[in-house]
Amino acid sequence: MKSVAVGIVEKNVLFVISNASGYNEVMKNIATLLVVALLSFLVLPRVNWGRIAMGPAETVSVLGEAKSQQKNQIATFSAGVEAINNDKESAISEVNSKMEGLIKSIKDFGIAEADLQTQNMSIYQSEESYYENGVQRSRKGQWRVSNSVQITLREIERANELTDLLSKSGATNTWGPNFSMDDTNTAEKGLYDLSMKDAREKAEAIAKVSGRTLGKVISVVEAGAGNQVYPLTSSIKYDGMGGSGLEPGSSTVYKTLNVVFELK
Repeated sequence: MKSVAVGIVEKNVLFVISNASGYNEVMKNIATLLVVALLSFLVLPRVNWGRIAMGPAETVSVLGEAKSQQKNQIATFSAGVEAINNDKESAISEVNSKMEGLIKSIKDFGIAEADLQTQNMSIYQSEESYYENGVQRSRKGQWRVSNSVQITLREIERANELTDLLSKSGATNTWGPNFSMDDTNTAEKGLYDLSMKDAREKAEAIAKVSGRTLGKVISVVEAGAGNQVYPLTSSIKYDGMGGSGLEPGSSTVYKTLNVVFELK
């Protein structure tokens, strides 16, 4: 078989396989050649292509706040009835009858059924204490049943009339009126712009004192959960005859935005 000669030049190094005889010798030399080629690759100088460093942007985070006074739109009341009886079913029947009469008078006043909601139905038997041979004991007493209805008055100027009606209706417990807003969406939309303006002014002031300029908005998050509305307690005016007049007053609507700006 003919001799085989193989050579490679790598970084001024010549490697030669010559005078190989036979197939096995050729394969051995080829394997050796591959090892040398690999070692030569490892010692070659590497090319530096540079790198991209994604570091965090410098930012400033501020709270933009705005508020507005809005006239209250609705008044809510709660009226309850109660019955006490030795017989449970009789107590329930009495309460149901009283509640039917109360709701009828409220509807006759002009309150829509959608603005009435019964709540807090309660049925329980009281405990009575007594003494027997100088020892205090307890036994089941009378049944106490109660129910109440929540009323939403949209004609807010009639709050005083409804108060008088409930006081004469036979209701055992009455609460209200509680004046509040019914829909805050319109007021809130205007507050978004004001909150954002407030946030930008604060961020610009911070950037200025730090020798920087304000960049783009990175993120905006509405602070708090849902609407922040704080109704004012209704005021009562007394006239010389001992009567009273209810004033609906107003509520304060707040909006807060957490805004992150880029600093340049």
